[in-house]
Amino acid sequence: MLLPDRLRKVWSEADAGRLSRVDAVAEQERLLDVYRAQWREGLLCEGETDLRMSLLREIAVHYGIPDLGEVELRCSSAVATMRCEWEENIDPHQCSSIESFYQSRTMVYDLMGWHSLRDDTGPLAYVLGLEIAQAHGVRTCLDFGSGVGSGALLFAHAGIQMTLADISTTLLDFARWRFTRRGSSAIFLDLNQKSLPATSFDMILAMDVFEHLVDPVEVIERLWQALRPGGLFFARIQIEDVGMHPQHIVRDFGPTSTRMKELGFVQTWQDTWLWGHQLFEKRE
Repeated sequence: MLLPDRLRKVWSEADAGRLSRVDAVAEQERLLDVYRAQWREGLLCEGETDLRMSLLREIAVHYGIPDLGEVELRCSSAVATMRCEWEENIDPHQCSSIESFYQSRTMVYDLMGWHSLRDDTGPLAYVLGLEIAQAHGVRTCLDFGSGVGSGALLFAHAGIQMTLADISTTLLDFARWRFTRRGSSAIFLDLNQKSLPATSFDMILAMDVFEHLVDPVEVIERLWQALRPGGLFFARIQIEDVGMHPQHIVRDFGPTSTRMKELGFVQTWQDTWLWGHQLFEKRE
């Protein structure tokens, strides 16, 4: 039983009065701690023991920032900084303008800070994805919208051949450096220059990507072509409250859902408790 289902069962027991809420919280934290340990193991640099400090030091080394406090400040303020950058510089009606936004180094600060798990457990959905991949014998996996490469590092640490694809050269360069630093290998695709290879992957991840896309229907068609028959597609495709994230530009995923059904994506599982991800299988 996958973690979200286990937690749903735990809280059902609590709601029925068969388990105290204190015990339910303790069990939830115990189960999440197993995921947290896997995430840390996949991301920690050699000699590091604290995940956030390890991630901050990676940024400091890569960009030559001598003051770790400055890196911490940039990570902590990244969400607000990106909002300002978007509102001041981006025309949401121009694709080239939107694409330029994702070249900002602030994206690195934002994602690395988030991956430290200080603010929420959302990145642990990658561990859930890895659990699914291992259960299905996945050997090749595409991380579409791979960002700083943390999820791909986790999968590669488990022995899965990873391909990282993104429109951001800034993010791809940083992710490539992280892999090289660890002596780990992967394939890196700059989507501004290369297309996804056809029928090449046992599994495709799209983690918190679809709300950023100019044309999610066109993207889902490309992902369908890249996935092998019987392959898995693990993603969170849902409308996000804009709030501090004006770059979340998609307000209706109805057409995307319709096209997925037409292509033959069949939903086989959904997380209705924790993070809201869905699992699909490609069927002809």
